[in-house]
Amino acid sequence: MAKFWNALTRRKTDDVNEGESQLARVLNLFDLTALGVGSTLGLGVYVLAGQVAYNIAGPAVTISFLIAAVASAFAGICYAEFAARVPKAGSAYVYSYVTIGEFVAFTIGWNLILEYVIGTASVARGLSGYFDALIDNNMSKALNESMHMDVGFLGDYPDFLSFGMVLLLAGILAFGAKESSFLNNIFTCVNLVTICIVLVAGAMNANADNWRIPQDQVPEGFGTGGFMPFGLAGVMAGAAKCFFGFVGFDCIATTGEEAINPKRNIPLSIVISLIIIFLAYFGVSTVLTMMLPYYLQDRDAPFPHAFDVVGWITIKWIVTIGAVFALCTSLLGAMFPLPRILYAMGNDGILFKRLSKVHPYTKTPLIATIVSGIFASIMAMLFNLDQLVDMMSIGTLLAYTIVAICVLVLRYQDEDMTKLVSVKAPNVFRQFFNGHSYREPNSLTSNITKVGIVVFAVVCLVWCSLQKAFDLDSTGGIVSLSLVGVVLILIGVVIGMQPVSTIELTFKVPLVPFVPCLSVFANLYLMFQLDLNTWIRFLIWIVIGYVIYFCYGLRNSTQISRNRNHAEVAANALQQQSNNYLGQHENRAFEPDFKAENGVKLPPFEYSEKL
Repeated sequence: MAKFWNALTRRKTDDVNEGESQLARVLNLFDLTALGVGSTLGLGVYVLAGQVAYNIAGPAVTISFLIAAVASAFAGICYAEFAARVPKAGSAYVYSYVTIGEFVAFTIGWNLILEYVIGTASVARGLSGYFDALIDNNMSKALNESMHMDVGFLGDYPDFLSFGMVLLLAGILAFGAKESSFLNNIFTCVNLVTICIVLVAGAMNANADNWRIPQDQVPEGFGTGGFMPFGLAGVMAGAAKCFFGFVGFDCIATTGEEAINPKRNIPLSIVISLIIIFLAYFGVSTVLTMMLPYYLQDRDAPFPHAFDVVGWITIKWIVTIGAVFALCTSLLGAMFPLPRILYAMGNDGILFKRLSKVHPYTKTPLIATIVSGIFASIMAMLFNLDQLVDMMSIGTLLAYTIVAICVLVLRYQDEDMTKLVSVKAPNVFRQFFNGHSYREPNSLTSNITKVGIVVFAVVCLVWCSLQKAFDLDSTGGIVSLSLVGVVLILIGVVIGMQPVSTIELTFKVPLVPFVPCLSVFANLYLMFQLDLNTWIRFLIWIVIGYVIYFCYGLRNSTQISRNRNHAEVAANALQQQSNNYLGQHENRAFEPDFKAENGVKLPPFEYSEKL
C-alpha cells in the first residue's frame, strides 16, 4: 500500500541524463500575447454578450463580465507565477506534477484535454453557424433534410464544415509553431480591428435609455427592466456563463518550451492579454445593450442583428466577415495547446509515449497534433454548440483551482527538509499566529499551511453547498453563510501568518495568500453553478482517464527511470566519496577489514564517519 501511495504522489524532477527540449524556441512576447488574445476573443465577443444580456443579466452583463474577469485574473496571475517557476510545456499539468504528485497531475492533464477538445469543437461549430448565416442557413437546411440524426445526445446533423476546418487547422499547426503563430497574429489583428469597428459604430448608435427601461414597457418573462432586470442572481448566473468567454488565456502557459525567455515573457503576456480581453468584452457588451433593449437581442448572432435593426447594413457585413476571421483565430488558439498537453503527458509516460514524438523537420509534436485534430473534428461534427459548451468550464475551473493551491503550497514550502521542528500540540497552536517568530519556512509551518489549504477548500465547498440550499434573502441563509465566511477568513489569516519562501522569481502573485484563496473560492463557486448533467458527463470522462492511467500510465511513467537515475548518481557520488576517503587515509593504522560496531561490520564510508 505504501508503494502504491508513493507511486501516486511521486513528483516530477528533471532527469540527470535528460537533454534540452526538442521543441523550437521561436515565440516572442507579441506572439504569446496574440495567442492568448486570439484564443479567447471568439465566441465570447460575437455570441456570448448578446446571449447573456437577452434573458440572464440584461444590461448588467457588463458587471457579469467584470466578475468573470476578476475570477480569471486571479487564476491568470497564479499561472503567471508558475510559468516563472516551471517554464515547461504542459501548463497546469506540469505545475501540479512538480508540486503535488503524479496522480493529481494526470487528473489535471486529462481535464485540460477535455477543455481544449471541447473548446476547439465549440468554436468550430460557432464558425460554421456564422458562415451558414452568410448563406441564409442553406447549408444547415440541406444537411438536416438529407442526413438528420435523431439521437438525443448528438447534434441534429453532421457538420462537415466544422470537421474540415478543424482538420485544416490541425495541418497548419503540424507544419510549425512559428508558421501557425504568424497566421494567428494576422487573424488576431483582424479580430481587434473588427472589435474597434463594433465599438465605434455601436457608440454612435448608443442610447443610454436602454439601460433604464421602465418595468411596464418590458415584455413578460424579461425581468423588471432597468439596468439589473434579473437582480443580483441574474448577474451572478451571467458571470458563471461569461466565464466561458475568458477560457483560453491559459494556452500561453502551455508554450513553455517554445517561448523565448519564458520566465519573463509568459507571465507578462498572460497579464497583458487578460487586460485586452476584459476591455474588449466590457466595451462590446456596453455598446450592444445600449444599441438595442436587452430583450430584443439576437442570441445566436447579436451584432449582425443589431446593425440590421439600426439600418447600418455595410457595418453589419463588415462585422459578420470579421467575426468569421475572429472565430478562425479562436479556433487556432483553442487547438494550439492540445497537442502540447498530449506531448507533455506522453513524454512523461503517463499517456501513450508515441504522442511525444517530435518531427525532426517541423519541430512539432506531429502525432499528438494529428490525434488531437481527428478527435476534435469528430466532436465538432457530431455534437451541437450547446452540448459542447455545457462541458467546457468544469475541467478548466478545476485546473485553475489546482494551480492556485499549488501556488500556496510552493510559497510556504520548507526548502530545507532537514529542519525538523517539534509538532506537539502547544507548538502547533502557538504557530497558528507565528508565535515562534520563524522567518523561514520549516516542517511545522509548511505542514500547517498544507492542512490549512485543504481545510480552506473543504469549507469553501460547505459555503457553496449552503448557498445552493438556502435562500440568500432568508435569515438562516444569511447567518449560516456569514459564519462559514468568518471561518474562511480566519483560515486565510492563519495561512498568511506563516513565513514565506524567499526564492527570487521574475513574477510573484501579490497579496499571498489572499489572491490564491480568492481564486480557489471563486472557481469552486462557479463550478457549483453548473448543472447535474454536466457533472455526470464530467465524471464519465474522468473514469475513462483513470482506466488509462491505472492500466498504462502508472507502470510506464518515465519518472520511475528518473528516480532510478537519481539514485544511481547518488550511489556513485557516495562511492566516490568513500574512495576519496580511503585514498587520503590509506597510511593510517587501522584494520583493513574495518572494525565492527556492536558486532556488525560497517562499510568503508560509514566507518570513516565513525572515525
